[in-house]
This record gives sequence, structure tokens and C-alpha cells, in this order.
Amino acid sequence: MDALFKLTATEAAAGIRSGKISPVDLVEACLARIEHLEPTLKAWVAVDADGARRAARDCLADAQAGRSRGPLHGVPVGLKDIFHARGFVTTAGAAPFFHERPDADAASVARLRRAGAIVLGKTTTTEFANRDPADTRNPWNLEHTPGGSSSGSAAAVSASMVPLALGSQTVGSTLRPAAYCGIVGLKPTHGRVSAAGVIPLAWSTDTVGIFGRSVADVALALDVLAGYDPVDLASVDMPSPNAAAALDRPADPPRLGVPRQHLDRAEPDTVAHLDAVAERCRQAGALVKDVVLPESFDGLHVAGERVVQAEAAAYHADRFRAHADRYREKFRATLAAGMQVTAVDYVPALRQCRRFRRDLEALLSGFDGLLWPVAPGPAPRGLDSTGDASFCAPWSYAGVPAVALPSGLAASGLPLGIQIVGTPWREGPLLATARWMERLLAFEATPPLA
Repeated sequence: MDALFKLTATEAAAGIRSGKISPVDLVEACLARIEHLEPTLKAWVAVDADGARRAARDCLADAQAGRSRGPLHGVPVGLKDIFHARGFVTTAGAAPFFHERPDADAASVARLRRAGAIVLGKTTTTEFANRDPADTRNPWNLEHTPGGSSSGSAAAVSASMVPLALGSQTVGSTLRPAAYCGIVGLKPTHGRVSAAGVIPLAWSTDTVGIFGRSVADVALALDVLAGYDPVDLASVDMPSPNAAAALDRPADPPRLGVPRQHLDRAEPDTVAHLDAVAERCRQAGALVKDVVLPESFDGLHVAGERVVQAEAAAYHADRFRAHADRYREKFRATLAAGMQVTAVDYVPALRQCRRFRRDLEALLSGFDGLLWPVAPGPAPRGLDSTGDASFCAPWSYAGVPAVALPSGLAASGLPLGIQIVGTPWREGPLLATARWMERLLAFEATPPLA
């Protein structure tokens, strides 16, 4: 049982389905791992050990009776603490004044439960998924940030506390922590997964993200989570991504574009790593070509930040006016800036993000994905920042899907990640490309935890 916590979500689901693994034993292994590491790592806000054990016993009884609840039957999951879930307080990483006690699951959490997943608990987040860090530490080096805002979800999956976890991404809050923690992260197309029941930061870019230890894990979860939800105004009715099926088909070497002229913020070692990954892909048969991002990329960071500030302020307006001092410093500054954004500023900024998406789709039509760093470098030292999101931001503002893959180790021993950006609504082909690269890169390192 001691080794069960090392299983990926895909391996766990297959083992439970075949009867070789008991969901009770799997949950106990994860809970023991959490008990061992949590005092140091601080990845969890709340763990419902009793509830998880009851759910695991029910899953075991169903499995023994030949009843499958779905593709995640008996698989433990963690939830970033901006997702509402029955039986849990939603803290959003904020002071008790802001805590909510939901009586229903977020749409994504309900889908996980219907598919048989077992909710272990809530993972840490920066305050309201913005920039004020949580207490969570990086499993690879406790003196370094795990990234944010989905800090606890990334750290928990990386440290093998749980095989699968949900996060969110408004700017870089799924892909960056995934890269910093050496795991796989997926940001689907905006509107692919319902965000109903998730505390918003900015509706125009908020996207439910997925953390796993393999591409197959995030594909398995995406197929469960994807689907139209009329309750979510951003939800779009599109055919299923059929992501897991896409991985079963033989993948040809991909066509990859590299926007090399926009790497000025990257550390020299990061650029060298990107070049090395690109060369390995080329030698394996991939078409790798330098590309130029469209003109609408210019000024996109300013426009996207303005949209996020304004929409965050719109959601928090009443509470901020009455209780500004209850917010932490960085989010208070975000809200104060957002309160100053006028409609004359906001509308052109939103239109620029939409224009960039249109132009980016045209560029992506000739490729299976764009290859880029996830961050300027590995996880920075210190816990007062969650790192630089600038390499994730353009794709978030455009609403296109992207994957973060662990791709190597820096000289410091910290993980490095590579980002693959895809065409909207084509997560299946994007993940097939990611799977091809995952096999090529063969990243097998794990954090140095006892």
C-alpha cells in the first residue's frame, strides 16, 4: 500500500477498474502521505479524511459488485479553494470575513463526483487567485515558490499527495505552478469547462485548469469536465474533446512554431533549454519553424491586465468599497486599479484580446502547436512572490488552450517546463502532440522528499 500514492490518475483508475487496486487502500496511502508531508509543504486548507474514507468504501463496494461510477471511479482529487464543494468552507485564500459555506458543488466538482472521483480536500490558493502568496512551499526546494495562484494543487500533485487536482488560470495560475513543480498542467480553451461555482477573478479569462503527473491524466480529467453549462455565461456548446481517445491514436511528429523574437524576458538558460528541446523534436522528425506573432500581440499585456483589473473590481466592488482594508496588499492594489478603469479603457482592451485570438488562430492553422517557455526561469527563491506569468498571459488573454510539460532540470535541480499552445477547441490534437513530446523528453525526476 505504501507505493500506491505514486500512481498516476490513469494508473489508479485502471487498477481500480481491473480489481487490482482497492480505492480504500489508495485513499489511505494518500492520506498517510499528506499526514507525513503537510506540516512542511502546507499544500492543503482542509482534508476530509473521514469523508474520503466513506466515499472510498462506497467505491470499493460498487467495484466489487461490478458497478462503475465512471472513468475516475475511486480516484482521489484535490480542489483549489476557490471551487465550491459540499461540506467544505470556501476560503479563497482570504480572511474569514470573505469565507463562504456553499450548499452545492461547483459544476466541475459535480462532474468529478459523478465520474467516481473522491474529493480529499481543498488546496491552497493565493488570495482570490491573485498575487498574494499562500504559505505553500515547492516540493523540489522548500525555499522556492511553487507558483500561483493554484499553489496547493500543483504542490500536492508534485509531492504525490494526490494524483489529480483542479486549479484555475486567469493569467498563468495553472501552467506556471505546473512547470515550477515538475508536473503536467492543462489550461483548456476558455469556455470548455464550466466555471459555475468557482469564485471568479476575471470572467473573460478565468479557466478551470487540471494538474496531473502525465498527459494521460489531464486528458482523462478533461473528458470528464468538458461540456456545455447554461449556468456559466462563458460556457460554449462544442463537441467533446475526446482527449483520451486522441492519445490512443498513433501520433505523427508534430509541426511546431517557435515565437523566438519575444523571448527578451527569458533567462539565458531558459532560451538554451527551449533551443535544446526544439532540436530534440527536430531530430525526432518534427517540423520546427520560427514564427512571428501577429501585430496584435503588441500591447497585449497592458490590455489583458486592464481587463483582469476591471473585472476583478466589478466582482468585488461592494465589498471593496466597504472593507478595502480587509484585502491583502497585492489584491487590494489590483482592485484599486480596476476601480479606476473606465468603459472607454475597458472595451478597447477587451477588443484587443479578441483581435489577438483571431490573429493567433490564423497563425496556428499551419501548426500543431507553438513551443514556448512556461516562465522566464525555474521557480524563484523566496515565498513573497509566485513568479512571472508573462509567458502564460498571452494565451490566457486569447482564451486558447495550452499545456505545460516537465522537460528537464536546471543546474539548481529545480524542474524546467515547456509550453505547447494550441488551437481553440482542439485539445485532443494538442494533447496528442504533448504526449508525443512527453515520450520524447522522458522526464522521470521526482522531488527530493522522504
